[in-house]
Amino acid sequence: MATILSAQCTDERVNRVTPALFAVYRTPAEFAAADQADLERLIKPTGFFRAKAKSLIGCARGIVERFQGRVPDTMEQLLTLSGVGRKTANVVLGNAFERSAVVVDTHVKRVANRLALTKSFDPDRIEDDLKRLIPERRWTVGSHQLLLHGRYVCVARRPRCEACVIYDLCGAPEKRFRPT
Repeated sequence: MATILSAQCTDERVNRVTPALFAVYRTPAEFAAADQADLERLIKPTGFFRAKAKSLIGCARGIVERFQGRVPDTMEQLLTLSGVGRKTANVVLGNAFERSAVVVDTHVKRVANRLALTKSFDPDRIEDDLKRLIPERRWTVGSHQLLLHGRYVCVARRPRCEACVIYDLCGAPEKRFRPT
């Protein structure tokens, strides 16, 4: 549920919203039975709250009706749930089920392109490219490392090249001079 909320929203904001949300709705059955307006009020700070509330309820209903109240553990099954795309499915598989999964978010997309690990801006293609380059046993941790590097060092507008541990590997045109 938190991963669905994270679309177009910072993790910091999601982490502020989820304690109150999960205090009210603790199980898929409780989410499935939620009043949409009540749910919208709780998740409003995450943005796109109407669509997200609809997805949360739809996802929970799918989990209850088709998977006996248990979150499914395959990509194919996860993708049948409302509000779940490849990114969300990979987050669930990699973190909840400890399966090898490559998560492609905006940070991973940016870093993978700056490091020439891909030439694509399509998340599915980037996922495929990274799967070819990263050993499968490192897919989850590797995508976490790219994500965190993009969030804190290789930021979009003004990359912190002076703090970059892989500066010498970077050929990005936005690479900034680093004093020695």
